[in-house]
Amino acid sequence: MSRIGIQPIPIPDKVKVEIKATTVLVEGPKGKVHRTFAPVVSISIEDKKVLVKPVEDSRFAKAMHGTARSIIASMVKGVTAGFSKDLEIQGVGFKANLKGRQLDLLLGFSHPILMDLPEGIKLTVVDGTKIKVEGCDKQLVGAVTAEIRSYYPPEPYKGKGVRIVGERVRRKEGKTVA
Repeated sequence: MSRIGIQPIPIPDKVKVEIKATTVLVEGPKGKVHRTFAPVVSISIEDKKVLVKPVEDSRFAKAMHGTARSIIASMVKGVTAGFSKDLEIQGVGFKANLKGRQLDLLLGFSHPILMDLPEGIKLTVVDGTKIKVEGCDKQLVGAVTAEIRSYYPPEPYKGKGVRIVGERVRRKEGKTVA
């Protein structure tokens, strides 16, 4: 049995959790999040705590037991505190602007990159080089951050590109003239 999966998830006062078959809906001050899980786990609420139990004794059920509990705990944390990731843009002439629900990235290409923001994501741009991605869904915040970074990942010679704050980029030595 999973050591993580057997731990109950406490439900804070301002959070409402609904369970319909294998779908969990969590609603709180920061927003709503819902997720559907595989039918190999049973999810129930008992005295302000969410409990996750495996239905069968298969390898997949054992794996999903801890995974489902961890995801539900992240959902509860997301609707109460929220999640955020910070990005920074490095490079001459590289910058970002926010135009309504679109992110406009100027990354040295011949054209600007326009990215539509999904619902549930709040973006702030500071000084044109610092981007903060915020939301209540941990998976969505990470996916949007990864998509922004993928437009121009940091390159190893000059270090230009979009990087997550705290990310280390190994720098390489360039060619030397003999």
